[in-house]
Amino acid sequence: MSEDNKSKIKQLARQIKNNPGDSFSKFALALEFRKNGEFKKARILFEDILSSDPEYVGVYYHLGKLYEALDRLKDAKKLYTKGIDIAQKQNKGRTKTELKEALSQVEIEIEQRTT
Repeated sequence: MSEDNKSKIKQLARQIKNNPGDSFSKFALALEFRKNGEFKKARILFEDILSSDPEYVGVYYHLGKLYEALDRLKDAKKLYTKGIDIAQKQNKGRTKTELKEALSQVEIEIEQRTT
């Protein structure tokens, strides 16, 4: 991990410590952890956002992708489906499209594994 990356992680962790309800900082930190291969830490943060701020639509795609990487395809499918509903309610067309594409891909993967 680079010094720049360590610094970014420390800064984000400080922001979260000062404001535990800051979903944006948690999300950014989770992305940094995922980038570094620290999937458990990323998952914990993403899941925390999901439970405390379920309207934070970006978490659905990224946690779903993490679940896919962890071979939790059914969990990813559920997240994408829920995320599509939230994106629809929030009128976030691009996010909805990305979630629909991810859902299609994971459904194909699930189907291939069951045949």
